[in-house]
Amino acid sequence: MSSTVGMFTHWDPDVTAHHQNQMRDAFTLVELLVVMAIIGILVSLLLPAVQFAREAARQANCKNHQHQIGIALQAYHNCHRSLPIGCVQWRGHGQPMTRKNLAWSALLLPQMGEQPLYEAVDFDYAFDHPKNADAAAVVVESYMCPTEIPENGSRGEISYGGLFGERLVDSRPDDGVFLYDTIIKFRDCIDGLSHTIATGEDMVGPDSEWINGRNIFVQSYPINDPTVWVGDNEIRSLHPAGAMVLFLDGSVHLLNESMDRVVLGQMITRAGHEVIPADVF
Repeated sequence: MSSTVGMFTHWDPDVTAHHQNQMRDAFTLVELLVVMAIIGILVSLLLPAVQFAREAARQANCKNHQHQIGIALQAYHNCHRSLPIGCVQWRGHGQPMTRKNLAWSALLLPQMGEQPLYEAVDFDYAFDHPKNADAAAVVVESYMCPTEIPENGSRGEISYGGLFGERLVDSRPDDGVFLYDTIIKFRDCIDGLSHTIATGEDMVGPDSEWINGRNIFVQSYPINDPTVWVGDNEIRSLHPAGAMVLFLDGSVHLLNESMDRVVLGQMITRAGHEVIPADVF
């Protein structure tokens, strides 16, 4: 501490050092602003990496879900010697409500590990009959892409639609593997199981419910085409730059939205005799 001798003040170096240490313990406004700026820069650099990691995880999850569907289709074919019918008793416009309009994805439930839910569906009645209301409302996790935002409807959604066919190569729309009231077998898919798409992501489109037979569709546009009317079912996803599709051999690929539309159509046909380029994936 300091002391006074007569009129003179004695300088104590310990006291001075103590005051200097106290001053150094505090931040100035400029220093605080610099620290905040550095933190902001670091966050802006890390945010894209975090978003990329999250999207990669969502894609991996989506890929796994469609792979499960692929395994289930193989198991179904081994058991029934055919793929499930795309839509049982298709109900067209103006047809009676008694037509069942039940989907392939409802028939596939036992192979998806959903035997109790399958037993809860009354296949003697239509998909929208009150007897099926409770079962139809159940959400099947493996039928959902993690990027999908559920609409909280009265029936459980499905993110993946079955391919009825395409209009990209020719005008014949029923050249896919999930048809109305028609059984397709692996032997009918002469283009090869590894070259024939079974299901694809179908986000935002109508009637995307696992019990509803309207979840099969004809592909008429490129993947993720922004000009397509929201009322059309098409291969489209919420993933950037592409969409996941399942081939009959159980493999799942992210197809780029810029891929040639004719090649896409050739992948959908089951017996078009096309040669798919090896570098398309």
